[in-house]
Amino acid sequence: MNGARLRLLAWVMALAAFLAGCTPAVGHLDAVTEQPVPASSAPQAAGDVVAPQPAPSSTPTPAPASAPPEVPAPAPVPQPFALNLYQEGDFVPQYTFDWCVAASIQMAHNLIDDTGGGTWTDSTQQGDLWEMARARSNNSFNGANPLGWAQVLTEAGMGPYTVVSVPDYEDALQTAARAITETGRPVGLVMWSGRHAWVMSGFESLGDPARFPEFPVTGIRVLDPLYPHGSERWGPSPEPNSLLTPEQLATQFVVREPRRWSSDLPTGYMLVLPRAAA
Repeated sequence: MNGARLRLLAWVMALAAFLAGCTPAVGHLDAVTEQPVPASSAPQAAGDVVAPQPAPSSTPTPAPASAPPEVPAPAPVPQPFALNLYQEGDFVPQYTFDWCVAASIQMAHNLIDDTGGGTWTDSTQQGDLWEMARARSNNSFNGANPLGWAQVLTEAGMGPYTVVSVPDYEDALQTAARAITETGRPVGLVMWSGRHAWVMSGFESLGDPARFPEFPVTGIRVLDPLYPHGSERWGPSPEPNSLLTPEQLATQFVVREPRRWSSDLPTGYMLVLPRAAA
């Protein structure tokens, strides 16, 4: 029996040694070289496949295309411009040497009324208009002055009209041309330093006054009720509807001095000017 026990004990010990040789041991080197577990906020299930992440691109993202710069439109170039209210039959002569204002009122009416059915030419009417203008004037010469002229035009339904004095000659011509363009009505010119009345019925210029704030006036259409007589001092009367250059007009259209008749207006080139209706 002892022999059997010894053999059994030897067999048990051999089996234990065999089993011990099959158990893996974890050493220091194994712990250092162990593969790292991928970091993740969620645990990976068995069999999950982790897709490889693309490497950052080194090609820069193109900037959005900018719109081409706007090219400013070329400034408009002034072109020759002309406006004339005159029609055949609009001219009326003054029937006395005193009635230039009254004749100018009649011509203004004819220029505004283009129907041809209500032309003012009657001498009796001209005398009545002169009395009306004289009654609305206030000066030592006991005649009709530009203030009465403007007031009668307004009261007769052709207004509103007002009297202005412009210090500069070129500015005066532009002011008159602009008023005709805006209102379609003529302008009264106070001639001979306040002694006579003409009507400006139209003009020519370089540039339309409705489009350009500055435009040279190159021609002035005029009606002198004293035609064909004229003046020894100031010169001959131009024919009705004459186109005068600024230089020609300047020989008779001169500044009006305040002492000529009672007025608060300063010295300048005087206009009986139409205004746009309110």
